[in-house]
Amino acid sequence: MAKINACRAMFAALLLSACALAGCATGDMPATAASERAPENVRIQRGRHLATTNCSTCHAIGTWGESRHPSAPPFRYLSRNYRVNELEEAFAEGVLVGHPDMPEFTLSPDDVDALLSYIQSVQERRGA
Repeated sequence: MAKINACRAMFAALLLSACALAGCATGDMPATAASERAPENVRIQRGRHLATTNCSTCHAIGTWGESRHPSAPPFRYLSRNYRVNELEEAFAEGVLVGHPDMPEFTLSPDDVDALLSYIQSVQERRGA
């Protein structure tokens, strides 16, 4: 348990550092109103960057490939078990579930929106 908490703390520190270096929005900035949202292609591109930076060490984040961590589902399969838009609260409050050694992290509202837009864009098409 201590190892998992240490991993979570380290990941949180790395995430904050990455956001500071990348110029991410921070929690002290106001959330963007729906009418001021970035265009979908910009949100998807931002979400892909967030997934690459924060998730790709364990998860397959694209439309193909296997996850590096055996308990980390590929992003393209998340809609098999979840409604992707319902993951918003989990990301906004800090991801506390997932594979056993998934680090806890929080994202700004704009980053949650971007990550969910990206995850939705890579979902498998059933019957296609």
